[in-house]
Amino acid sequence: MKSVQEIFKNKEYLLEEPEVEKLVEYCEELQDELIEFKFQKTNNKELAMLDMLKEVIKGCDAVEKEQMEHERFGYEAPNYQVTISNLKSYIYSRCRDEKIWL
Repeated sequence: MKSVQEIFKNKEYLLEEPEVEKLVEYCEELQDELIEFKFQKTNNKELAMLDMLKEVIKGCDAVEKEQMEHERFGYEAPNYQVTISNLKSYIYSRCRDEKIWL
């Protein structure tokens, strides 16, 4: 499956359109639902890890977007220390819930 960045790599300005943003959010929700359905169907730890990694990537994308807005509009810079701490907490709690030992 292609990522949003791959699809819009030649026309990144379209990603700022409200309709495209809504469509991207909807597609991400559908991907999450599909992963959850597959996990429920198979109860496979590999799918749990895949879901967790997708959430991590989604969080990283959000931080990157926030950083771009900071640079573009002069907003306050993201607090990466808090972001990293939240990311680690999410990973450890998901691993504990899924009984995946790192």
